[in-house]
Amino acid sequence: MEERKSAKSAYEAYLGRTHFLGRLFTVIVLLLLLAAPFVIGLYLSAAPNVPACLKAFLGVGLVYLISGIVEYLIYVPMLGAGGSYLAFITGNLINMKVPCAINAKDIVGVKSGTPENEIISTLSIATSSLVTIVVLALGVLLMIPLQPVLQSPALQPAFANVVPALFGAMACKYYRADRKVALIVLTVMTLLFALVPSLIGSTSMMVIPSGALAIVLSYLSFRKAKKA
Repeated sequence: MEERKSAKSAYEAYLGRTHFLGRLFTVIVLLLLLAAPFVIGLYLSAAPNVPACLKAFLGVGLVYLISGIVEYLIYVPMLGAGGSYLAFITGNLINMKVPCAINAKDIVGVKSGTPENEIISTLSIATSSLVTIVVLALGVLLMIPLQPVLQSPALQPAFANVVPALFGAMACKYYRADRKVALIVLTVMTLLFALVPSLIGSTSMMVIPSGALAIVLSYLSFRKAKKA
């Protein structure tokens, strides 16, 4: 009993420290990102036109604001506190951080919302971030020597399908868990995108209706199985 209380206390202390450092570095990163154009403009004696920036922001800011809220509600329960701070600060959640965390969680066999998931998620995203930095550094150093290869027409289809290939491989595992629900959701969303092509550019927003549909279908399937 005492050991359990001690472990719980240590975990709560860890979360408190994680939130403190996460909030601190999030604020620092936001300040650096917002300050960059003003510092560059000051150095070049060509400060940004603030009214024009605000007008441009209003054109796209509302869309990204909603997308940011949706991503927060979806990813934080999956990634935990430490993983979420790292992922949102370093970026590239959909293509890199989330798949890495989910794969690590599945390999270890932990559940979302547990202390084990918190640790595994944080370690996997931290590793992913470090690997990304190394790969980017190598890419910058080798950009000129590899330019003929990277611009080869034979490789262009591969670069254009990196994201579908990544998520297709990940989705296959989850689709197999409940093929009926997966088939219905895929059919509905495919028809929706085919009938309204403009929605293709709002994939983050479409997570809400597709996720809601999957939840409803899973709940109905659960109730049916329970009655049987």
